[in-house]
Amino acid sequence: MTDTDKILVLGGCRSGKSSHALKLAEGMGQRRVFVATCVPHDDEMRARVDRHRRERSDAWNTLEISVNLAEVISAHSPAVDVMLVDCLTLWLNNLLMQTQDTQQIRRHINDLAEAVKTAPHAVVLVSNEVGAGIVPENRLARLYRDLAGWTNQAVADACDRVVWTVAGIPVTIKPPFQNTAP
Repeated sequence: MTDTDKILVLGGCRSGKSSHALKLAEGMGQRRVFVATCVPHDDEMRARVDRHRRERSDAWNTLEISVNLAEVISAHSPAVDVMLVDCLTLWLNNLLMQTQDTQQIRRHINDLAEAVKTAPHAVVLVSNEVGAGIVPENRLARLYRDLAGWTNQAVADACDRVVWTVAGIPVTIKPPFQNTAP
């Protein structure tokens, strides 16, 4: 790993993606920023946020950002070694709560990918893979699934490495595995 690596950690619910991303990021420098995208609306979600907060050491500066993710990555660049963003699918949810204009949301996605690609520091991002399931029954759920897929593709393209987590096991899918056996 280098001090400017860009890594996307994908996986399903409870796949171990956040824990793995945290472990990666903790080895990427001392000036650490955790960007939390969750807006807790109920007690259960507040408890999840508290649990995640307790998992991080005091070495992390936490920013709670619901929508302006690209701007935050760019604005904090000079002052950090590594930025951990958890998670992109909650960020996408926040965008959808503001607007269902696909073109506007796609601009946010493109801006995010560009901010990740050009950040002069390491960035680790966490996202859910939601496209491996059934086709949702309603328009909003299908729109969310499509936007999540586009987000993951754009960010994966901007990253040096993509890790898929399954049952707590991280599997690097970018760069692709190279078999060196004769």
